[in-house]
Amino acid sequence: MGMIKEFKEFVMRGNVVDLAVGVIIGGAFNKIVSSLIEDVITPLMLKPVLDAAHVSTLQDYVWHGSKIGLFISSVITFILTAFVLFLIIKAMNTAKKKEEAAAPAEPSNQEKLLMEIRDALKK
Repeated sequence: MGMIKEFKEFVMRGNVVDLAVGVIIGGAFNKIVSSLIEDVITPLMLKPVLDAAHVSTLQDYVWHGSKIGLFISSVITFILTAFVLFLIIKAMNTAKKKEEAAAPAEPSNQEKLLMEIRDALKK
């Protein structure tokens, strides 16, 4: 019975649940970024390059038998995903710093006792 209890405690820890939520959101975010690459950026920005290569999508581009277009698409997806995550984390860190600066630290128990002693000596 002890092993089941340990497993339950492990699964219910905040870190495990946070990680699971992060993986699920990451998968959904990957679909959004992939759609952005395939449906927006490629047609708008790479249209002249694709027309010159006689392909309709970046993934269809083949060079000397290798699917280089698929690789390029994956690299663009990675860079955009990393950049957006960087912006999100930067915004979270900025908000966290503002929150920490707004709330002054409460004095420790030792400091409280010293203040009480000081006040008693003044009387």
